[in-house]
Amino acid sequence: MKTFSLLTIIPIALVMSLTLAEVNLAQTPKIEINRNLQPDPVILNGKSGGSVKSNCGNITTAPNQIIQVTESLPYLRLSVESQGQPTLLIDGPGGKFCVQPDSYSGGKPELSGYWQAGRYSLYVGELSGQQYNYILSISQQKK
Repeated sequence: MKTFSLLTIIPIALVMSLTLAEVNLAQTPKIEINRNLQPDPVILNGKSGGSVKSNCGNITTAPNQIIQVTESLPYLRLSVESQGQPTLLIDGPGGKFCVQPDSYSGGKPELSGYWQAGRYSLYVGELSGQQYNYILSISQQKK
């Protein structure tokens, strides 16, 4: 009798777990980027910072944004603006990169150059420990 109960409960728990994981993944916006980016720039909004302390400021447990680069691009520029001290953690096919604000980019984190095809998870962090509204700009136009 106990075996029957376990065989009934385990599949139900597995289905519930997969459903909850799928809902969690669905909450992270995903955008596809290709050579014909329209509109250019793509402007995305959100809240910077989070409860996870990292070497790239405080971030959230899930990415703020996921971008799928469908083909290698000779040039792509990501830039974050915020009232705080935003950072940009990019986790992609080439590894993890933390972009800090600097004077060259006007005090905002910005990364530009060649991007290989693949999935990139973007985390908009915050150095101050607070949370601020941010604007993430994705463009193929050079400054």
